Amino acid sequence: MHDHDRERVADLMPERTTAWADDRAALRAACEPGVGLCTIVGIEGSFSRRLGAQLAVHADGTITGSLADGCLERQLATEVAEASGPVVKRFGSGSELIDFRLPCGSGLDVLIDPEPDREACRAAIARLDGRQSAVIELPVMPHQLHSRSYVPALRLQVFGEGPELDALVTLAGAAGVEVSSHGKDALSLGRHPAGLSADPWTAVVLLFHDHEWEQAILEWALGTPAFYIGAQGGFEARRTRLERLAATGVPAEQLGRIRSPVGVITHSREPGVLALSVLAGIVGEYEALHPHG
Repeated sequence: MHDHDRERVADLMPERTTAWADDRAALRAACEPGVGLCTIVGIEGSFSRRLGAQLAVHADGTITGSLADGCLERQLATEVAEASGPVVKRFGSGSELIDFRLPCGSGLDVLIDPEPDREACRAAIARLDGRQSAVIELPVMPHQLHSRSYVPALRLQVFGEGPELDALVTLAGAAGVEVSSHGKDALSLGRHPAGLSADPWTAVVLLFHDHEWEQAILEWALGTPAFYIGAQGGFEARRTRLERLAATGVPAEQLGRIRSPVGVITHSREPGVLALSVLAGIVGEYEALHPHG
């Protein structure tokens, strides 16, 4: 690599960014020829990213994903351009790169792979697009992480009415979360939702003031592996809801899956605050599902 090319790559700022919620963007980019993949395979001390965090370096030096504040990304762009094969390099504490330090004082082992297994990356993406978990094996080297696991993106199935429903849909969409909204006009009172699904990476939220709409939807939701099922309502609404479901034969352990009140802020009184409270709680629980948490 010529010096002027090396300088060009090192000076490039990351340009291809993704929504904060997308843990799979670098893997998707690495499916394309000429894209290198960098993976944190070891952490010494504290760091702002998890073990397994990844970024992809494109042939023009631009980046998909992030691992730090830009300095590490620029260094990795240079490393990918210069690498002839997969290699693990230490950055920060304990690194041979004495002129490069991480502000947190930690040490990172990063697997730099200029030519990741494209077929493995594509197979993993196909599984994720099909709402299945996926794993790719990393080149065998002495580090903490030998395979990278992925789960599908967070998805919301939201049912309800009024400004609370609108606020949650708007906020989730702005955060890059996939959300499907179902108002009364798309439902039939007393009937299970038709043609809908919820997998282990889906949250189901009910935001009704008219609670008679809830029972059939909750019966449907409890029949799915959704990791989160929540319904808004005060004390009396919650008591009546559980009594009606129990009367239809729903067992106590299933009733215990219903979160109510919803959200992390007690007694949210404004639609926007409720939406933020609900989304924060859901994202927190989804984060706990991450295989490299």
